[in-house]
Amino acid sequence: MDDAVKRPYNSRRRAEKAQENRERIIRAATELFVRHGYGQTTIAEVAEAAGASAETVYKAFGNKAALLRSAWHTMFRGDERNVPLYDRPEMQAILGIADLGARIEAHARFVTANNRRSAPLLRVIEGAAGGDDGARAMLAEWKDRLADVAARYARSAEETGQLVFPAAECADVVYATMDGALWQRLVAERGWDDERFAGWLAEQWRRQFLG
Repeated sequence: MDDAVKRPYNSRRRAEKAQENRERIIRAATELFVRHGYGQTTIAEVAEAAGASAETVYKAFGNKAALLRSAWHTMFRGDERNVPLYDRPEMQAILGIADLGARIEAHARFVTANNRRSAPLLRVIEGAAGGDDGARAMLAEWKDRLADVAARYARSAEETGQLVFPAAECADVVYATMDGALWQRLVAERGWDDERFAGWLAEQWRRQFLG
């Protein structure tokens, strides 16, 4: 009986340890990618920063391109779960707000928090896309996903009966304003705080979408 109890415990502990290692490696990789750039960061440097061996990094992720993808998903979605951000409970709760003005404010706060988490690494991917096929594919995939999310958001806004802006143009505006570029310029470069940015973004959306 003791062995039967120990085996599930040990298996669970190994899985937990493996996940802890992945998370530590992802944090280290993200920090180095942002600080030095994707091309200038090596697996050996990531391993050293994470307190792991290069073999452990390769075993967990396969190669640097896969590590970048895992880091991006974690930064953009908040974790490695293969569930798109739009389909997660936090975003679905925002879409469930009946008053479009209140929904816009909640969405602006959500976008700002996401930009805080993901915009620095997105700049890394954009910089790497010029010379790396994997980064280029990731960027194209992300832009396609962003366009789809913006279109779905606009259709949802139109369904409230409160949108006074054409839905197609609403999708374009959302696509252009939630990708992190504005956050980068106003917060990271011009010194705004997140609260100010979220309020400003909500106001721009309200003026256009509600008239």
